[in-house]
Amino acid sequence: MADRKPGFDTLALHAGTAPDPATGARITPIYQTTSFVFNDVQHASDLFALRAFGNIYTRIMNPTQGALEGKVTALEGGTASLATASGHAAQLLVFHTIMQPGDEFVAVRQLYGGSINQFSHSFKSFGWHVVWADAEDMGSIEKALSPKTKAIFIESIANPGGRITDIAAVAAIARKAGVPLIVDNTLATPYLCRPLEHGANIVVHSLTKFMGGHGNSMGGVIVDGGNFDWSKSGRYPLLSEPNGSYHGLKLHETFGNIAFAIACRVLGLRDLGPAIAPLNAFLILTGMETLGLRMQRQCDNALKVAQWLKNNPRVSWVNYAGLADDKHHALAQKYCPRGAGAVFTFGLKGGHEAGVKTVSSVKLLSHLANVGDTRSLIIHPASTTHSQLSADQLKLAGAGPDVVRLSIGLENVEDIIADLDQAIS
Repeated sequence: MADRKPGFDTLALHAGTAPDPATGARITPIYQTTSFVFNDVQHASDLFALRAFGNIYTRIMNPTQGALEGKVTALEGGTASLATASGHAAQLLVFHTIMQPGDEFVAVRQLYGGSINQFSHSFKSFGWHVVWADAEDMGSIEKALSPKTKAIFIESIANPGGRITDIAAVAAIARKAGVPLIVDNTLATPYLCRPLEHGANIVVHSLTKFMGGHGNSMGGVIVDGGNFDWSKSGRYPLLSEPNGSYHGLKLHETFGNIAFAIACRVLGLRDLGPAIAPLNAFLILTGMETLGLRMQRQCDNALKVAQWLKNNPRVSWVNYAGLADDKHHALAQKYCPRGAGAVFTFGLKGGHEAGVKTVSSVKLLSHLANVGDTRSLIIHPASTTHSQLSADQLKLAGAGPDVVRLSIGLENVEDIIADLDQAIS
């Protein structure tokens, strides 16, 4: 195996999770502890000064969390990762590391409603300002840039609409502007798409969704691509300038291509504290072992459901990039050749009322605010996940009043279709 690069499913099983060195346990244990004993005073001093790597306190680092981070890093092809309490926590730490009060970042409107809300409202408290653009109009992204821009943020597959973003085209704009491209890869997972291979610099996930896959644990992660020069422009002082809390240590100079992940950990996670619980890290690790199997089955099921809906006389439209006549199909073939994901939207000819009635009438599908579960899920975004948005924002986000969102699971596809059929009827 020394000269062979392991395949995806092999990495999903083995990366980051060698047998426990203390006990020989084959499954990574749940290290349910707050803190860790030091070898001696010098060892403790070296850990706190970042002269040595090791465990100090579970808010900052824990072996169970470390195993999860190692697995995600391998699957995404990054240099290092940091697990967090949720996807929102991951986004908070990313921007905390690169932004200063008064700074701006560009985000496309085709995003999860929670991210739109976080960017539009909560980030204002930090003095960070979002400038909105359109993922389907590269010119709008270029136009949104300014000397204050510190990053560009997109989703690989947009939630809820399932639209595929042209990552390489956005990455080219980011490179020209000298800013990092951040990609939320939650709906695709690295099984379908690896954004770093298309020019992204940072990847974030809500591990709560497809990565964990079983709807039982909250988590998020930041993946450092190790491919951005944080010192070149002088615009990222937390990474390039002497840090006062570490006696003048320059993080990028010291840690090179893992500097961003280190900064998120030893500055953001240390001080803001959104750490993932060891139990949640363990459960997500377990779920990730079957990520490739689950994603392929869910994509296959989703395509069959989308095709059935497309031919249903009560359905007015279907947005699923896996359909050959979908306007995003070519992008799906480029970025997600194994499948276009398991989340997509459709609308009924009866509009808002018909959509709400369908959501209320399912029996097998679960009506709840999540995606990526082993079970098939359904929701009406305009009245729930995206309800904080204005009418115009809803339309731009792909969550208009007639939109129904599906997250297709692992059930027999005939049973999923039968339940939708009775609900729509």
